[in-house]
Amino acid sequence: MGYRPLSNWRPLWTRSLLISLLAISPLSFSQEEPEAAEETATAESQSKDQGLLPINELRTFADVFDRIKQAYVEDVDDKTLLENAIQGMLTELDPHSAYLKPEAYQDLQINTTGEFGGLGIEVGMEDGFVKVITPIDDTPAQKAGVEAGDLIIKLDSTPVKGLSLGEAVKLMRGKPGSDIVLTIIRAGVDKPLEITVTRAVIQVQSVKGRLLESNYGYVRLSQFQINTGGDMIKLLEKLKKQNQSDLKGLVLDLRNNPGGVLQAAVDVSDAFIDDGLVVYTQGRLPDSDMKFRASPGDQLNGIPIVVLVNGGSASASEIVAGALQDHSRAVIMGTTTFGKGSVQTVLPLHNNRALKLTTARYYTPSGRSIQAQGIEPDIVVENAQLTRVKEMERVKERDLSGHLENPEGEEDKHANSDDKKALSDTDYQLYEALNLLKALNVLKRPPAAALVKQSNDRG
Repeated sequence: MGYRPLSNWRPLWTRSLLISLLAISPLSFSQEEPEAAEETATAESQSKDQGLLPINELRTFADVFDRIKQAYVEDVDDKTLLENAIQGMLTELDPHSAYLKPEAYQDLQINTTGEFGGLGIEVGMEDGFVKVITPIDDTPAQKAGVEAGDLIIKLDSTPVKGLSLGEAVKLMRGKPGSDIVLTIIRAGVDKPLEITVTRAVIQVQSVKGRLLESNYGYVRLSQFQINTGGDMIKLLEKLKKQNQSDLKGLVLDLRNNPGGVLQAAVDVSDAFIDDGLVVYTQGRLPDSDMKFRASPGDQLNGIPIVVLVNGGSASASEIVAGALQDHSRAVIMGTTTFGKGSVQTVLPLHNNRALKLTTARYYTPSGRSIQAQGIEPDIVVENAQLTRVKEMERVKERDLSGHLENPEGEEDKHANSDDKKALSDTDYQLYEALNLLKALNVLKRPPAAALVKQSNDRG
């Protein structure tokens, strides 16, 4: 094998490519004189300050383009090469910036409204593999056992290494009812796991809730869609009616919530914060610097709130948790959040394509950046995984046909005790959140910050 120099037979179209690149750019270019090294260095320094594009790098690009076209083992069309170059520019910036082809752009638009086809997982890239940020509630992926933090290394027989995130997502999508085998690596498991997931049309209901027991509500937000804030307020009113009086406490569950629409996070925070700053963003462009404030009023009139978070709580979830924490409006319970403190802007291009570009960082009201740090909970509670030896089933008095009822209502008490025991077994964090809400009411509802201070003083 050998390399054949191409410089002697480079066709005219290569120079045309370079000229075209110069012509279509809206920016200025710095011209360099080969004989004046000192002037070149000055020009390069100025180009960085003034946003000029360096001509030498464009010449290199055109040269590489030419060599691929002439020498690669198979024919490659210009469109493929140029789109790959664009993708390369973005993937090296950060994990969240991306070039969206028509299908990916359409998927992004559908995701924000709540209905799409696929497996039901929020994903990103890590070390060349697809990382599961979180499986979405009540979707095929969650039901099949996919977990937050799983690394997908193979899709059916196709290795993930070398694929872009968009290409991997495209493979995961398919006809509803068809199966796909995910080969994953999971922390703490020695061997790769194979999980079969049946594709379905994903209809995500981002807001769910119920009464945990009298006076105490539970709201679960699985992601932040355009209408999440309004839907949550409607649910709160429904819970109040069910309770036949105002609630005494609320658990807001943001665990494994990957985020979503920024405005939805502001709307959710605004529902509980009476006034003041919710979040602000800062970037290089003037319109990236924005402040979002709460409007007067608190939907729950100051009752205690416990917010549950974990490592799958990202982006918009962290905005809500950070805002409620900084305003001492809620106690944050669980484990440290994901740490995505950046804002992506979707910039439409021609031909139904778009650029998803990280344009700003967001900060909590106190000025904290969450990027790569996450929100530290006020009270750390790991979700216990209990394995118990099943107690031998014994026949008891209440199991006998025709047994006498207890006039003091002991059976009802026993049933209620069983419900609490079940909650402590199935969701220990939620169990502890409910206990904390009750304690806050006994203590006549001190502010969250005061509660945490008392805890720290005792520690």
